[in-house]
Amino acid sequence: MDLFDSAQNSENFPLAERLRPSLIEDYVGQKHLIGPGKPIRIMIEKNDISSMILWGPPGTGKTTLALLISYLVNLDFSQLSAVSSGVKDVRAVLEEAEKNLKYSRKKTILFIDEIHRFNKAQQDSLLHSVEKGSIILIGATTENPSFEVISPLLSRSRVYVLEELSKSDLLQMIDKALTKDEYLSKMNIEIPDKDFLIKLSGGDGRRLLNGLELAVKLTYPDANGKIVLTNEILKETYQTNYIKYDKNAEEHYNVISAFIKSMRGSDPDAALYWMAKMLKGGEDPKFICRRMVILASEDVGNADPNALTMAMNCFNAINVIGMPEGRIIMGQTAVYLASAPKSNASYSAIERAFEDVDRYPDTMVPLHLRNAPTKLMKELNYGKEYNYAHSFDNHFVDDQYLPDEVKDKIYYMPGELGKEKEIKERLETLWKDSKHKNYNKTDKDGN
Repeated sequence: MDLFDSAQNSENFPLAERLRPSLIEDYVGQKHLIGPGKPIRIMIEKNDISSMILWGPPGTGKTTLALLISYLVNLDFSQLSAVSSGVKDVRAVLEEAEKNLKYSRKKTILFIDEIHRFNKAQQDSLLHSVEKGSIILIGATTENPSFEVISPLLSRSRVYVLEELSKSDLLQMIDKALTKDEYLSKMNIEIPDKDFLIKLSGGDGRRLLNGLELAVKLTYPDANGKIVLTNEILKETYQTNYIKYDKNAEEHYNVISAFIKSMRGSDPDAALYWMAKMLKGGEDPKFICRRMVILASEDVGNADPNALTMAMNCFNAINVIGMPEGRIIMGQTAVYLASAPKSNASYSAIERAFEDVDRYPDTMVPLHLRNAPTKLMKELNYGKEYNYAHSFDNHFVDDQYLPDEVKDKIYYMPGELGKEKEIKERLETLWKDSKHKNYNKTDKDGN
């Protein structure tokens, strides 16, 4: 009896295990990989498997696909979990694989679940065997392999992206559970609202099946012996909707990116949605608030100087009030920032200034701008001919404030929106007859 047979014939195995397919036609989803003429299907048909990384969300069939491949090509199979296995465990499998190749001329498929949890040393230990061909590595990960799998291992493997299961895929899994499973198929089970069940699963096939089985176990049959899984029963079984968000993983960066870009793009509704998803997923509110403080300056800037005050007040309020009430203040702030006029002029200005400091690292402060606290410094003309701005009309005097190398440079080029339009008009008026800079004849680089 093999792994598939034992799982399919034991009620002690979870439903998701019992329904693992032993035929490629029974595999649900991922038609772009296992459909006719697709890469993994061709490898199986040719009995020629290459090392691969299976990357996709939880419950999309990564483990099932690895097991199915090993079953159909009839190779030795070893499985490790990166959560509980160390270098010693890996070496034991690799040594056994070497023996199999040497004495039986048979390769071994090594399946490593959650391979992203292996550190560099653990991943390095796989390289020689993958290179030599004594093992065919199949790694499964929910994280971006570009960040989590070492480059030498990636270069020796193909990365295949598993897509989230569609509604059609999940309906197929429900039907299979009710009609093909040895135990559930014997029961009279009715699910009036399958769409609600799919929603609770969050697109995770494993969560769908195991939750379905638990709901059946927790429900008493009615007078006719029928088990009716109402929405109330399903909701009680699953407890909460599944939020696809891991504050320590790639989705963390994807969602915060969407949040920032929504505010930058002046869409308050999208900003609120992504904020709600982060908070529901357990994100630290202070992290979100810090990002709003940065955006208030980088993307709103002087078009609405109050934006920075608003964002800082939000950050301080979270420290004082906390959650859940803090979500109201955070929502108000996100809406304000998204709705505010936008300008990245200050951000662009400081970046251009940094570039010139790198380009001219040895500039000298003009003598008239230097501090002269001692007699010697005064004798050396430090501070000589400095014009005190408040002694002139409009508290302004045309003077050179930049070092000679960049004396005519303009870094800050205000935009036409909000408060910044007033700032632009004021600066153009002050410097219109200047010997040093001309705001009306400045190119995009401030020259």
